[in-house]
Order: sequence, then C-alpha cells, then structure tokens
Amino acid sequence: MAEEEVKSTEARAIAPTETALTEPGSVSKWLAENGFEHEFLGRDSAGVELLKVVPDVLIPFATALYAYGFNYLQCQGAYDAGPGQELVSFYHLIKVSDNAERPEEVRIKVFLPRENPVVPSVYWIWKTADWQERESYDMYGIVYKGHPNLKRILMPEDWVGWPLRKDYVSPDFYELQDAY
Repeated sequence: MAEEEVKSTEARAIAPTETALTEPGSVSKWLAENGFEHEFLGRDSAGVELLKVVPDVLIPFATALYAYGFNYLQCQGAYDAGPGQELVSFYHLIKVSDNAERPEEVRIKVFLPRENPVVPSVYWIWKTADWQERESYDMYGIVYKGHPNLKRILMPEDWVGWPLRKDYVSPDFYELQDAY
C-alpha cells in the first residue's frame, strides 16, 4: 500500500510541470483569440513558446506579433529535419522594453517541403532578417519571397547545391576561377 502512495505522489508532482509545458502560453492564447491560426508545439527548455504556422499566413502572423510588442528578431535560421523530410525556417522574437526584468520570447516555425521551399520574407517587418534569410537561403535553399537581395552570402555564386541539407553530397573539389 505504501508503494502505491509513493507512485501517486510522484505522479502528482510530475503532472503540473507537464501541463505547464503543453498548455498554450499567453502569446499563443492571444493569437488564437484574435483569429490567427497556428499550432502550439510546446515550450523549449527555457520555457519559450514554440508556434507552428503555414507559409501563407507568416506575414500577417508576424505583423500581429510585431503589433503585440515583439519588436526584435533576435535570430532567424533554418534546419533540415532529415533526408526526405521537411526544411524548417524559424524566427526567435523578443519583446524589448525598458520595464521588463526578463523580456518575453516566442519562436515561430514554418515547415517547408524540400522540393520547393518558399516562404515570404520578414525583412519588411524586421530589417535584421536581411543577412539571416540570405544565410538560410545559401545553406538550405529556402527561397524568401520578397527579400530585396536574396543571393548567396557564404558560398561562391556558382556553387551547386545546399551544403547544410542532410542529403547534400559534397563535391570532390571546387575549381576556383578568376581568382587573380
């Protein structure tokens, strides 16, 4: 009997933490109340809300978050979920204000097909997306529609392929032309 009581106590101790991690946060609730469709993906290890949106609604979604106070795009990046799987473009946003001890944070994720990964550029909302979107394009081949200068930033202009994709096959050599 004592063993069952211990298991019951352990279950009660774990449950509130799990609920807090899976229950939508204030940003997700606000977006849902205002008609912005998204999927709550949970929270990361620091407690930041993770929100999934489809590419078609990224701009209205990001604009709403900007109006809600998320005035700083700390990081935009991308990753490959694995060979044959989707590519992901993510945006880590922060509410920067003078009176907050710890700024509020949220991360948006947009899942894209490998064959034609196209997503609207958020450059016109946060100018800091400029080089970050170019890097994601250069390494993963994600096209940021509407970006003012979407071209390679790390690799040579004539490089073939997207080096950070998990199915990328590295060439044996790269011939540097017109180097002098």
